[in-house]
Parts: sequence; structure tokens; C-alpha cells
Amino acid sequence: MTDLLSLRDKEDARRHFLLAAPAITIMAIFGLIPLVVVVAYSFMVPGDYGGVVPKFSMEAYVSLLFQRDIFDDTLTFSADYLVIYLRTAVFGVVTTAICVLIGFPTAYFMATRPPESRNLWVLLLTIPFWSNLLVRTLAVMFIIRDEGLINTILMKFGIIDHPVTLLYTNFAILLGLVYSFLPFMVLPIYASLEKFDFRLAEAGFDLYASRLQVLMRIIVPLAKPGIVTGSILVFVPAFGAYVTPLLLGGGSHLMIGDLIALQFGSSRNWPLGSAFSIVLMLFVMLALLFQIRRSGQVNHG
Repeated sequence: MTDLLSLRDKEDARRHFLLAAPAITIMAIFGLIPLVVVVAYSFMVPGDYGGVVPKFSMEAYVSLLFQRDIFDDTLTFSADYLVIYLRTAVFGVVTTAICVLIGFPTAYFMATRPPESRNLWVLLLTIPFWSNLLVRTLAVMFIIRDEGLINTILMKFGIIDHPVTLLYTNFAILLGLVYSFLPFMVLPIYASLEKFDFRLAEAGFDLYASRLQVLMRIIVPLAKPGIVTGSILVFVPAFGAYVTPLLLGGGSHLMIGDLIALQFGSSRNWPLGSAFSIVLMLFVMLALLFQIRRSGQVNHG
């Protein structure tokens, strides 16, 4: 009997592997192999007109922290790239925090609507995804420019005398990131709150809990899986964003995505761009591991 069960388990495992084989193959071809290529490029020498020379070198990683003198080859510490990484991290964290503050009440509102109208609210939320990210970013650009909708309305009502510079600022980048990734926060939280039994909140009120206590001790803990998932879905793309900072920042507020594209483009330093990409990936992985571990510790506690 035991041998029969073991044989069935092996057959089930083999069948499951065969079902997953296409997905594994696609991930290997379009995920793992390009990653290996990027890692290999980061340890090579840049070509004269782009590309790489297959010669081992750590110069790309040295350039992350040091600047080499062109005359005597001495190394001097330079924090320029670290500042860009720090700026990118700040934008990613602030974007995630704002999306939580806006996305949670939005998801709560959607989850408390009558069941027959919830699909309509989900549809309205996802309508922006029907257009390309570039189109949506250009729309934000046209709204906040000096001759855009916001300045036109403010000047028409006499609130301001001359246009307020909003475009090509940190505010413009942050606005574009929040607008682009807010649905990634709302939908996971909505999925958690949709299953929430609101009789638990009523029980909290019956026990003389305040609205804040019900929110923080009942609703938020039960919605935490959605908040964690939404935070990951927002932070990762915001940290590596390219189009939004480029268009709304005007190239004067570089983020790491723009810097990587610059190395593979006009600078033609593929090893340095690859090194930036690897460091970016490692930073994101560490941030995600920290968040997952912290979330697990809180749930365990």
C-alpha cells in the first residue's frame, strides 16, 4: 500500500512538473539567461563604440564608488552615483507611502459598496491601464505644465498671477509615480477587504472601541496581506521607473533607471550600465526580503 501511494505521488509530481514546464522554460529563456548575460557584461571592458570586450575587469563596480584620474590613474571617492541611488530609494519609499495613504481608503470605499456596484468601481480604477504608460505620463505632463490645466484654472480664478512651475520638479516625478502605480496598491487591498466580515467591526463598536481603535486593531491587521502585496507591487516598479522621471523630471533629476538607460545609450558603457542593474536588483531583493521578514515577525507576534 505504501509503495502504491509513493508511486502515485511520483506520478503526480511528474504530471505537475510537465504542466509547469512551459512556464519554467519561458522564465529561463526570457529571465534567467538575460540576467546571466547582464552579470557577465558587468565584469567586462566596454567597447569603443558600444558593446563589450570579453576581458575580465572589476572597473565597472569600482566606478560605482570611485572616480579614476585620467592622468595618474589614482582613485578618488565619489558619491555621485550613491546620491542617485539614494534619491531613487526616497522616491520609491515616498511613492509607496502615499499610495498606501490614498489606496487604503479608496479600497475600503470600494469594498463597502453594494456587491452589484463593486465591479463598476474596479472597472473605473483599471481604465487608465487601457492606455500606454507613456500616454498617461504625457497626459500628466500636459496638465501640470505652465500652460496646463492646473495653472490655467488657478490664474482664471485669480489665485495666482503667473504660472507656478510644477513640471520638471521632484513634485512632478512623485505625482507621475503615484498616478502610475496607485492601482497596484488599491487592488490588492480591495481583494483583502472584500472578504472582510464587517460584523467584526460592529463587535468592536459594541465593546466601546473608538473608530480609530477599530481601524487599527481590526481592519488594518486583517487587510495587512493586501497592504504588503500592494507595497511590493508599487515599490519595485517605482524604484526602477524610467519613462516617468525622464519626461516629468526633464533629465535634471536622474533616477537609477534613467542612469542605466544613459549608460546603454549615449555613454555606450555597457559594463557600467550592467553593474548599475545588478546593484539595483540586489537592493530591491534586500528590501523585499526585509519587508517579508518583518511582516512575518509581526504576524507571528
